[in-house]
Formats: sequence, structure tokens, C-alpha cells
Amino acid sequence: MDRLIYVAMTGAKHSAYEQATIANNLANVNTPGFRSQLTAFRAVPTEGGVGVPTRTFVVDQTTGSDFTQGALQTTGRNLDVSMTSAGFLTLQTPAGEAYTRNGSLQLDTNGTLIGTNGYPVIGDGGPIVIPPNSVVTFGSDGTVTAAPSNNPAQTTAVGRMKLVQPDERLLDRGSDGLFRTRDGSPVEASPNAAMMSGALEASNVNPVNQLVSMIASQRQYEMQVQLLQEASQNAKAVSQIMVLS
Repeated sequence: MDRLIYVAMTGAKHSAYEQATIANNLANVNTPGFRSQLTAFRAVPTEGGVGVPTRTFVVDQTTGSDFTQGALQTTGRNLDVSMTSAGFLTLQTPAGEAYTRNGSLQLDTNGTLIGTNGYPVIGDGGPIVIPPNSVVTFGSDGTVTAAPSNNPAQTTAVGRMKLVQPDERLLDRGSDGLFRTRDGSPVEASPNAAMMSGALEASNVNPVNQLVSMIASQRQYEMQVQLLQEASQNAKAVSQIMVLS
């Protein structure tokens, strides 16, 4: 009886975890550059005790991210950039380099080019600083050019963004939504990475598929809870039989 309870309990618990992952995907369906999280269940056989080991616990685990490219959406904003190839923009965080495909860039009060998390965008010479009152343009290779707003023809190269193409299988997603290498080592800039300005890459979350997965996960959760209720009813019936005997 207790084994049924524990098996059903772990099933319900990890179905709830799966729903949390799906809910996070749905919450980021409009986040530029967001990569959908993937989940899977893993069977963990029970060991020890008396009897045949026919029961298994189930554990939900995040198997990684879906790195399929999202649709490009033209915005016309000169600080919006999007990757047109595999790869990432590089940000400088307190924990080292981090990578993102969210190209909704900003300028802080010092004129430093920053990502949506507030971390500086890394260029070939460190953070990229834009002179005041400048119009910024980006090249497909990440080159950043600034020109005075009153004299657009007088352009000056202020840096080149570090575009990288790491092995996606070796990346982990942090709690801030940014990707990092598992060993924390920086990735070399890639000459094959390309980008464009005036557009953002949409999230690659498919809301229809996620809603279907949410419904299936909810039904699994309800089935496990029903098993718990039946185990409770069986326990009460056994107790009554013991009293009568």
C-alpha cells in the first residue's frame, strides 16, 4: 500500500514540475529571442525491500532547450538587433560571459550598450560605449558605427560586437534566462555569425503545442491524485476489516 502512495506521490509531484516548465514557456511566448525549455520524464526503479522490483518512480528533468530559430520581426528601431545565423550576442555579467539572442538593446546613462538585463554588450575591446547624441548603426558582422545626429555622414567605428557560435549542447540556462558554458569558460568570437539591425527575433515557443502539453500534464497529475485517493480508501477498508475481526 505504501509503495502505491509513494509512486503516485512522485508522479503527481513531477507532473506539477512539468507544468511549471510549460507555464514558464507560455509566459515567455512574447519574449524576444527566448528558447523554449524541453522536459522529459525519467524512470527511476525502486530498489531494496521485499518482493520483485516492478515499481519505478518517475522524475521530471529539463533536457535542455529548443534552439530552433524564431521568426524575425521588423521593428525599425536602430538599437534592435537579431541574429540571422546560429549563435548568440555576448553580455558581460558578474559571473562572466553570458549569451543571449534577445537583441532589444539599450543605452545606459554612460552611453554603454546594454542588454535587457542591464548587462553590457561585449565588443572586441570590452563594453561598447556610444558617444552622446549619436546615431548608431550595426553591420552584419557586429560592427558598431556611430555618427553625430547633426552630421550623419561623419561616421566613426566604436567597436565590434562579440558574436559567438558555441556548441549548444554544452550550454546551460541560468535563472536570469541567459546561457552560459557549463565550465564557465568564454567562447571565442565566430567569423561565421551574422546579425541584422532593425528587427527582433521572436520567441520560438509554440503556444498551441505548449497548451496541449499543459492539458496532458494536468491529466497525468489528476490520475496520480486519484491513485492517492484510492490508496486512502483501501487503507480505510483494511482498517475496518481489522476492527471487525
